[in-house]
Amino acid sequence: MASGFRYGAPGPGAVHLCVDMQRVFGPGSAWNMPWMEQRLPNVMRLAEAHPERTVFTRFIPPARLEEAQGNWLPYYQKWPQMLGESLDPDWLRLTPELERLVPPARVFDKPVYSPWISGALHRLLREGGIDTLIVSGGETDVCVLATVMGAVDLGYRVILVSDATCSSADEGHDAALSIYASRFGQQIESVTTDQVLACWF
Repeated sequence: MASGFRYGAPGPGAVHLCVDMQRVFGPGSAWNMPWMEQRLPNVMRLAEAHPERTVFTRFIPPARLEEAQGNWLPYYQKWPQMLGESLDPDWLRLTPELERLVPPARVFDKPVYSPWISGALHRLLREGGIDTLIVSGGETDVCVLATVMGAVDLGYRVILVSDATCSSADEGHDAALSIYASRFGQQIESVTTDQVLACWF
């Protein structure tokens, strides 16, 4: 068994699911994740290894406040500058380094933290014979959290790449990694970029 992997090396049913590595979470944004630039090289190594087996998610806010559903309304009342009508569309694009890998990498847009709500991503992956997700991106304690917990519920094998995830809050990042290891160790394997690249195909 490869070091750090509970169930052995990722097999042919694995894809790299990269969560929300967008310009809107980079420098100059109100939603800046300070660690994103430092983690981006590892995310790039994963994506470049198998771009044809990489799926990028993007968080897309509603265009207008009245389109916000339920408790998302006060959320966007706090962040009105992030509504589509106020935001430069370029901010929602992937970082330039990652964007150049599309295609063959694919992009899946979502309006909330979780990519599983509509069922479309799950269908896409299952139709492609995917049973394992190698997860990178941000934020470890928000959108990555929603992604991995939904994946666990759907029965995917989840491999979290700890040095290719990031957050805007160091304490949240550290706490999330601790919870993944201590409470979900049977279902969420935490490994490093080097460990993945050493044995994926």
